[in-house]
Amino acid sequence: MSLFSARPTRRHLALGLSALALSLAALSPALAQDKKTLKVGISVGHAEEIFAVVKKVAARDGLNIEVITFNDYQLPNAALAAGDLDANAFQHKPFLDNQIKARGFDLVPVGLTITAPLGFYSRKIKSIADLPEGASVGIQNDPSNGNRALLLLQSAGLITLKPEAVKNNNATPLDVVSNPRKLKLVALDAAQLPRSLDDLVIASINNDYASQAGLSLQRDAVIKEAPQGPYANLIAVRRADQNQPWVKRLVAAYQSPEVKQFIESKFNGALVPAF
Repeated sequence: MSLFSARPTRRHLALGLSALALSLAALSPALAQDKKTLKVGISVGHAEEIFAVVKKVAARDGLNIEVITFNDYQLPNAALAAGDLDANAFQHKPFLDNQIKARGFDLVPVGLTITAPLGFYSRKIKSIADLPEGASVGIQNDPSNGNRALLLLQSAGLITLKPEAVKNNNATPLDVVSNPRKLKLVALDAAQLPRSLDDLVIASINNDYASQAGLSLQRDAVIKEAPQGPYANLIAVRRADQNQPWVKRLVAAYQSPEVKQFIESKFNGALVPAF
Protein backbone atom coordinates (compact mmCIF):
# COMPACT_ATOMS: atom_id res chain seq x y z
CA MET A 1 0.00 0.00 0.00
CA SER A 2 1.33 3.44 -0.93
CA LEU A 3 2.41 5.70 1.85
CA PHE A 4 0.46 8.53 0.15
CA SER A 5 -3.22 7.93 -0.45
CA ALA A 6 -4.52 9.02 -3.82
CA ARG A 7 -7.84 9.98 -2.19
CA PRO A 8 -8.01 12.63 0.46
CA THR A 9 -9.60 11.53 3.69
CA ARG A 10 -12.17 13.56 5.59
CA ARG A 11 -9.45 14.50 8.01
CA HIS A 12 -7.31 15.81 5.15
CA LEU A 13 -10.24 17.84 3.82
CA ALA A 14 -10.90 19.33 7.22
CA LEU A 15 -7.26 20.27 7.63
CA GLY A 16 -7.22 21.81 4.17
CA LEU A 17 -10.31 23.90 4.88
CA SER A 18 -8.82 25.05 8.19
CA ALA A 19 -5.62 26.11 6.45
CA LEU A 20 -7.65 28.03 3.85
CA ALA A 21 -9.59 29.80 6.56
CA LEU A 22 -6.38 30.78 8.32
CA SER A 23 -4.94 32.07 5.06
CA LEU A 24 -7.99 34.25 4.45
CA ALA A 25 -7.88 35.53 8.00
CA ALA A 26 -4.26 36.49 7.49
CA LEU A 27 -5.24 38.83 4.67
CA SER A 28 -5.51 42.51 5.55
CA PRO A 29 -8.71 42.97 7.57
CA ALA A 30 -9.14 46.31 5.84
CA LEU A 31 -9.66 44.45 2.57
CA ALA A 32 -12.69 42.70 3.97
CA GLN A 33 -14.05 45.86 5.56
CA ASP A 34 -13.93 48.20 2.58
CA LYS A 35 -17.38 49.77 2.51
CA LYS A 36 -19.46 50.79 -0.46
CA THR A 37 -21.83 53.07 1.48
CA LEU A 38 -20.83 55.56 4.15
CA LYS A 39 -22.83 57.66 6.60
CA VAL A 40 -21.12 61.03 7.01
CA GLY A 41 -22.26 63.64 9.53
CA ILE A 42 -22.06 67.32 8.58
CA SER A 43 -23.49 70.65 9.72
CA VAL A 44 -26.41 72.25 7.92
CA GLY A 45 -25.54 75.03 5.51
CA HIS A 46 -22.60 75.31 3.14
CA ALA A 47 -21.37 71.80 3.95
CA GLU A 48 -24.50 70.41 2.30
CA GLU A 49 -23.66 72.20 -0.94
CA ILE A 50 -20.07 70.99 -0.85
CA PHE A 51 -21.02 67.40 -0.10
CA ALA A 52 -23.38 67.35 -3.06
CA VAL A 53 -20.22 67.64 -5.17
CA VAL A 54 -18.25 65.23 -2.96
CA LYS A 55 -20.99 62.62 -3.42
CA LYS A 56 -20.76 62.86 -7.21
CA VAL A 57 -16.98 62.46 -7.17
CA ALA A 58 -17.17 59.54 -4.73
CA ALA A 59 -19.87 57.82 -6.81
CA ARG A 60 -17.46 57.63 -9.74
CA ASP A 61 -15.22 55.57 -7.47
CA GLY A 62 -18.11 53.28 -6.51
CA LEU A 63 -18.56 54.89 -3.10
CA ASN A 64 -22.04 55.96 -2.01
CA ILE A 65 -22.17 58.71 0.62
CA GLU A 66 -25.27 59.17 2.76
CA VAL A 67 -25.17 62.63 4.35
CA ILE A 68 -26.60 63.12 7.86
CA THR A 69 -27.06 66.79 8.82
CA PHE A 70 -26.86 68.20 12.34
CA ASN A 71 -27.95 71.54 13.84
CA ASP A 72 -25.95 71.06 17.05
CA TYR A 73 -22.15 70.87 17.18
CA GLN A 74 -22.31 68.63 20.24
CA LEU A 75 -23.98 65.74 18.41
CA PRO A 76 -21.85 64.60 15.42
CA ASN A 77 -18.90 63.33 17.48
CA ALA A 78 -21.20 61.45 19.85
CA ALA A 79 -22.95 59.86 16.87
CA LEU A 80 -19.61 58.88 15.32
CA ALA A 81 -18.27 57.42 18.56
CA ALA A 82 -21.51 55.42 19.00
CA GLY A 83 -21.20 53.90 15.51
CA ASP A 84 -24.19 55.72 14.03
CA LEU A 85 -21.86 57.42 11.54
CA ASP A 86 -18.80 56.22 9.65
CA ALA A 87 -17.23 59.68 9.57
CA ASN A 88 -18.02 63.33 10.18
CA ALA A 89 -16.83 66.55 8.58
CA PHE A 90 -17.86 69.64 10.54
CA GLN A 91 -15.14 70.69 13.01
CA HIS A 92 -11.62 72.03 13.36
CA LYS A 93 -8.89 70.32 15.37
CA PRO A 94 -9.11 72.49 18.51
CA PHE A 95 -12.82 71.61 18.75
CA LEU A 96 -12.11 67.89 18.26
CA ASP A 97 -9.30 67.98 20.82
CA ASN A 98 -11.59 69.60 23.39
CA GLN A 99 -14.35 67.07 22.79
CA ILE A 100 -11.92 64.18 23.13
CA LYS A 101 -10.62 65.64 26.38
CA ALA A 102 -14.08 66.36 27.78
CA ARG A 103 -15.96 63.26 26.60
CA GLY A 104 -13.32 60.61 26.00
CA PHE A 105 -14.09 60.00 22.32
CA ASP A 106 -11.54 57.80 20.51
CA LEU A 107 -11.67 59.77 17.25
CA VAL A 108 -8.89 60.87 14.90
CA PRO A 109 -8.59 63.36 12.01
CA VAL A 110 -7.84 61.82 8.61
CA GLY A 111 -7.96 64.73 6.15
CA LEU A 112 -8.48 68.48 5.88
CA THR A 113 -11.52 70.06 4.24
CA ILE A 114 -12.10 73.83 4.46
CA THR A 115 -11.26 76.83 6.54
CA ALA A 116 -14.33 78.87 7.46
CA PRO A 117 -13.10 82.25 8.74
CA LEU A 118 -14.98 83.32 11.86
CA GLY A 119 -16.78 86.65 11.95
CA PHE A 120 -18.51 89.02 14.36
CA TYR A 121 -21.83 90.32 13.05
CA SER A 122 -24.22 93.07 14.09
CA ARG A 123 -27.66 94.45 13.36
CA LYS A 124 -26.89 97.65 15.26
CA ILE A 125 -23.57 98.91 13.88
CA LYS A 126 -21.97 98.92 10.45
CA SER A 127 -18.34 99.23 11.57
CA ILE A 128 -16.42 98.00 14.60
CA ALA A 129 -15.29 101.61 15.09
CA ASP A 130 -18.89 102.35 16.12
CA LEU A 131 -18.91 99.76 18.94
CA PRO A 132 -20.13 101.64 22.04
CA GLU A 133 -18.68 101.38 25.52
CA GLY A 134 -20.39 98.68 27.58
CA ALA A 135 -21.67 96.85 24.49
CA SER A 136 -22.95 93.31 24.89
CA VAL A 137 -20.78 90.94 22.86
CA GLY A 138 -21.89 87.39 22.13
CA ILE A 139 -19.34 84.58 21.96
CA GLN A 140 -19.67 80.80 21.73
CA ASN A 141 -19.85 78.91 25.02
CA ASP A 142 -17.88 75.86 23.85
CA PRO A 143 -14.17 75.99 24.73
CA SER A 144 -12.61 75.95 21.26
CA ASN A 145 -14.93 78.43 19.52
CA GLY A 146 -15.13 80.66 22.60
CA ASN A 147 -11.34 80.83 22.64
CA ARG A 148 -11.34 81.58 18.92
CA ALA A 149 -13.83 84.44 19.36
CA LEU A 150 -11.79 85.97 22.19
CA LEU A 151 -8.62 85.80 20.07
CA LEU A 152 -10.47 87.62 17.30
CA LEU A 153 -11.57 90.35 19.73
CA GLN A 154 -7.97 90.69 20.87
CA SER A 155 -6.72 90.92 17.28
CA ALA A 156 -9.15 93.82 16.79
CA GLY A 157 -7.64 95.61 19.79
CA LEU A 158 -10.79 95.37 21.91
CA ILE A 159 -9.47 93.21 24.76
CA THR A 160 -6.21 91.75 26.03
CA LEU A 161 -5.90 88.14 27.16
CA LYS A 162 -3.46 86.41 29.50
CA PRO A 163 -0.46 85.33 27.38
CA GLU A 164 -0.60 81.80 28.79
CA ALA A 165 -4.22 81.39 27.69
CA VAL A 166 -3.35 82.58 24.20
CA LYS A 167 -0.39 80.20 24.04
CA ASN A 168 -2.51 77.23 25.16
CA ASN A 169 -5.53 78.11 22.99
CA ASN A 170 -7.86 77.84 25.97
CA ALA A 171 -8.87 81.43 26.69
CA THR A 172 -12.15 82.11 28.48
CA PRO A 173 -13.71 85.41 29.61
CA LEU A 174 -11.87 84.88 32.92
CA ASP A 175 -8.59 85.36 31.02
CA VAL A 176 -9.42 88.92 29.92
CA VAL A 177 -6.91 91.21 31.64
CA SER A 178 -7.76 94.43 29.80
CA ASN A 179 -11.20 95.52 28.60
CA PRO A 180 -10.98 99.30 28.00
CA ARG A 181 -14.45 99.57 26.46
CA LYS A 182 -16.01 97.59 29.34
CA LEU A 183 -17.54 95.10 26.91
CA LYS A 184 -20.03 92.65 28.39
CA LEU A 185 -19.12 89.18 27.16
CA VAL A 186 -22.15 86.91 26.82
CA ALA A 187 -21.41 83.21 26.25
CA LEU A 188 -24.17 81.33 24.40
CA ASP A 189 -24.58 78.11 22.48
CA ALA A 190 -23.24 78.60 18.94
CA ALA A 191 -26.63 77.87 17.37
CA GLN A 192 -28.34 80.54 19.50
CA LEU A 193 -26.04 83.41 18.56
CA PRO A 194 -27.74 84.35 15.25
CA ARG A 195 -31.12 84.42 17.02
CA SER A 196 -29.65 86.65 19.73
CA LEU A 197 -28.38 89.39 17.41
CA ASP A 198 -31.31 91.65 18.28
CA ASP A 199 -30.28 91.53 21.95
CA LEU A 200 -26.53 91.91 21.39
CA VAL A 201 -24.49 94.65 19.77
CA ILE A 202 -22.15 92.18 18.05
CA ALA A 203 -21.91 88.39 18.10
CA SER A 204 -19.37 85.84 16.96
CA ILE A 205 -21.17 83.46 14.57
CA ASN A 206 -19.77 80.37 12.88
CA ASN A 207 -19.97 80.39 9.11
CA ASP A 208 -22.67 77.76 8.68
CA TYR A 209 -25.00 79.40 11.23
CA ALA A 210 -24.31 82.81 9.68
CA SER A 211 -25.30 81.46 6.29
CA GLN A 212 -28.59 80.08 7.66
CA ALA A 213 -29.33 83.53 9.08
CA GLY A 214 -28.72 85.19 5.70
CA LEU A 215 -25.44 86.75 6.78
CA SER A 216 -22.36 86.99 4.57
CA LEU A 217 -18.82 87.09 5.96
CA GLN A 218 -17.65 89.40 3.20
CA ARG A 219 -20.67 91.71 3.31
CA ASP A 220 -21.85 91.73 6.91
CA ALA A 221 -19.00 90.89 9.30
CA VAL A 222 -17.65 93.82 11.32
CA ILE A 223 -14.62 91.73 12.38
CA LYS A 224 -13.38 88.65 10.54
CA GLU A 225 -10.49 86.23 10.63
CA ALA A 226 -7.90 86.10 7.89
CA PRO A 227 -8.77 83.46 5.24
CA GLN A 228 -5.81 81.27 6.16
CA GLY A 229 -5.57 80.33 9.82
CA PRO A 230 -5.16 77.46 12.28
CA TYR A 231 -8.82 76.49 12.24
CA ALA A 232 -8.99 74.22 9.22
CA ASN A 233 -11.93 71.82 9.33
CA LEU A 234 -11.35 68.12 8.98
CA ILE A 235 -12.80 64.68 8.38
CA ALA A 236 -12.82 62.50 11.52
CA VAL A 237 -13.31 58.77 11.99
CA ARG A 238 -13.05 56.27 14.82
CA ARG A 239 -9.43 55.37 15.54
CA ALA A 240 -10.14 51.70 14.73
CA ASP A 241 -11.17 52.71 11.20
CA GLN A 242 -8.42 55.17 10.31
CA ASN A 243 -6.54 52.73 8.04
CA GLN A 244 -9.58 51.35 6.24
CA PRO A 245 -9.54 51.76 2.43
CA TRP A 246 -12.87 53.62 2.43
CA VAL A 247 -11.31 56.35 4.57
CA LYS A 248 -8.72 57.12 1.89
CA ARG A 249 -11.43 57.04 -0.78
CA LEU A 250 -13.61 59.48 1.19
CA VAL A 251 -10.72 61.89 1.74
CA ALA A 252 -9.69 61.64 -1.92
CA ALA A 253 -13.24 62.45 -3.03
CA TYR A 254 -13.36 65.56 -0.82
CA GLN A 255 -9.87 66.72 -1.77
CA SER A 256 -10.52 66.31 -5.49
CA PRO A 257 -9.93 69.11 -8.01
CA GLU A 258 -13.69 69.29 -8.66
CA VAL A 259 -14.50 70.01 -5.01
CA LYS A 260 -11.67 72.53 -4.67
CA GLN A 261 -12.84 74.39 -7.77
CA PHE A 262 -16.43 74.42 -6.50
CA ILE A 263 -15.43 75.88 -3.12
CA GLU A 264 -13.26 78.58 -4.66
CA SER A 265 -15.83 79.64 -7.25
CA LYS A 266 -18.94 79.37 -5.07
CA PHE A 267 -17.90 81.04 -1.81
CA ASN A 268 -15.50 83.80 -2.90
CA GLY A 269 -13.23 83.56 0.16
CA ALA A 270 -15.97 82.98 2.75
CA LEU A 271 -14.81 79.35 2.69
CA VAL A 272 -11.29 78.38 1.67
CA PRO A 273 -9.99 74.91 0.67
CA ALA A 274 -7.57 73.72 3.36
CA PHE A 275 -6.02 70.98 1.23
